[in-house]
Amino acid sequence: MTEPRTLGSSDLLVSPLCLGGNVFGWTADKTQSFAVLDAYLAAGGNFLDTADAYMNYFPEQGNEPGQSESIIGDWLAARRNRDDVVVATKVGDHPEYMGLAPANIKAAAEESLRRLRTDHIDLYYTHFDRDESIPVDEIITALDDLVKAGKVRAIAASNISPERLSASLAFSDREGLARYVALQPQYNLVSRDTYEGARREVVQREGLACVPYFALASGFLTGKYRPGKSIENVRNFPGLAGGYADTERGVKVLDALEQVATARGVEMATVAVAWLARQPTVTSLIASARTVEQLPALFAAQDLRLSDTELETLTTASS
Repeated sequence: MTEPRTLGSSDLLVSPLCLGGNVFGWTADKTQSFAVLDAYLAAGGNFLDTADAYMNYFPEQGNEPGQSESIIGDWLAARRNRDDVVVATKVGDHPEYMGLAPANIKAAAEESLRRLRTDHIDLYYTHFDRDESIPVDEIITALDDLVKAGKVRAIAASNISPERLSASLAFSDREGLARYVALQPQYNLVSRDTYEGARREVVQREGLACVPYFALASGFLTGKYRPGKSIENVRNFPGLAGGYADTERGVKVLDALEQVATARGVEMATVAVAWLARQPTVTSLIASARTVEQLPALFAAQDLRLSDTELETLTTASS
């Protein structure tokens, strides 16, 4: 793993590959999750991403909110390595603490600290900014209170409009309060308009770090999801990995990835991650691994230097 990078204007040093915790307790049980976490740390990684809502989205499978945080917390306690890891979690989508009202933010933070078995959160994201009737002033002030209390080191935003992001930053600057240091957008080869454009312009102008999620489009960019091909996988349904296989862009992107990967003798996932890592403003990118065997393809992207021609091939296919 290459040298850690400074996350925006914070003092956090993070790996260029952030390990996503959304699969912990979902498609990876506790034993598998511990193995993946151990292997990631052994390879030089130090940046973990989770949320208080993971994985509440599939209750029919026995999932419940907070289980990813609990698994990470148990791992941190078992390995006694809290100071070696930058832990990021999110607020705003837990069913009991839905939204970004100040009371929710503070109560949810306490629960996240309890599950993570720590006294501080390194990076605290607002997960979704769905209710824009809540003034950004109130959101930032609540987050600033957590920073002043030593419970949060730095703050960031995830799913937020460019306008609300700009307003939040302006309020922080005007009042001298904690300021977002990063944006976590959905961004990958088949989802570019979710970041490129107005959001990226704000990030560039304001000196934020971009930490994109769904780097592999929920597994689609590994190449295992193809048109007409049935995959027995909980993630293969419209809206996640399986949904891209039936689009013209999806087919073009897979063809381009396969072309570059074959020529380089690497996996398609490696090429997809390498392309994303080269995009302007991207400091670290989030990718998940259900098993230890899925990690080498992610690690290999750190050493893969795509040529300008290869980058253009992928960019054109994804346009």
